[in-house]
Amino acid sequence: MTVIEVSGLVVRYGGLVAVDGLNLEADAGQVVALLGRNGAGKTSTVETLEGYRRAAAGTVRVLGLDPQRRDDHHRLTQRVGVMLQRSGVYPAMGPAEALRLFASYYQRPEDPDVLLERLGLTGAVARTPWRRLSGGEQQRLSLALALVGRPEVAFLDEPTAGVDPQGRLAIRTVVTELRAAGVCVVLTTHELEEAERLADRIVIIDCGRVVAAGTPAELTTSGRGGAGVGGPLEIRFGAPPGLDTAALTTRLRAAVVELRPGEYRVDAPGLPATVAALTAWLAEHDLPLADLRAGRQRLEDVFLRLTAGDGAGGSDTRP
Repeated sequence: MTVIEVSGLVVRYGGLVAVDGLNLEADAGQVVALLGRNGAGKTSTVETLEGYRRAAAGTVRVLGLDPQRRDDHHRLTQRVGVMLQRSGVYPAMGPAEALRLFASYYQRPEDPDVLLERLGLTGAVARTPWRRLSGGEQQRLSLALALVGRPEVAFLDEPTAGVDPQGRLAIRTVVTELRAAGVCVVLTTHELEEAERLADRIVIIDCGRVVAAGTPAELTTSGRGGAGVGGPLEIRFGAPPGLDTAALTTRLRAAVVELRPGEYRVDAPGLPATVAALTAWLAEHDLPLADLRAGRQRLEDVFLRLTAGDGAGGSDTRP
C-alpha cells in the first residue's frame, strides 16, 4: 500500500527554488533513503511531508492525509514519528524520563522500557542527563523518541551519524524490525554505505529534482534504474599500486584504469573469461588480488556522477 505520494512538489524560499517539481512515492513496509548534496532539497522535501514546510505547488499526501491542512496534520501527529539530528530534549532530562514524557502525548504508546532496552539505553545511561550523553547515545534516544508513538511512517534524519559500531547495529536492527512490522521508513543520510545496506529503494535528489531512483542493485547495475543509471558494467579490483595498466589492457582487450593507488577498474563486463584472464595475468606477475567486484559500481560512484554538475540535466526517473 502506498502511504506517501508526492506529485510536482515545489518549495520556494523567496526567489530560491529549493524543490522543483519533485515526484516521490513510498509504500508501507518499505525503507526509502533520500540522498543528495547539502542544499539538494532533501530536508525541504521531508519537512513538507512532516507538515512543517508549506509547498508552493504540487500535492503531498501521507497516509492519505494532507500534512499542510491543520486537521489532517493533527491526525498525522499520532501516526507519524520524526527523528531529528538535534532533538528537543531538556538538557537535564535523562532518556527514561524523556521517553515517559513523550509517551504521554500518544494514545497507545510503546512501552518506554522496551525502547530503552532495544536501543541500549538502560542502566545508568537511562538516568544520565541529555547534556552528558555521548553523541551516539543522543542519536539513539532521538530514534526512541520518534518511535514511542508506534508510528506508521517514520522520518529519520541521519540516524547513524556519530554512532559507534554497536549503536549502528542496534539502529539497523530497529529499522529492519520497523520494515517487518509494515512501517514506512524514510531516511535522509550522507552515509551511502548505510543507505545501500538499509534501503529497499534509494532516491537521489539534486537541485530540487529526482535524478535517479530505484533499488540499490538497479542504481549500480547497467541498464536498470532508469536509462542505465549505473553506467557500464565493469570489474573493480585491488592490487599493488603502479601496475602496468597498458600491458593489462592489451591482455584483457579492455581499458584498465588505476582510479587511486592500488584500486583499479576494468571497463568490461565481469564475464568469467575476463575475470580468469585478469587473475591469470596477476598470477604470472606474482601479484596479489584483493576486493574483486564485477558487474556493478559502488553507490558512491553513481551518486558522485549524477550530482557532480549543476543539476541542469537532471530528470525525474522513477523505475
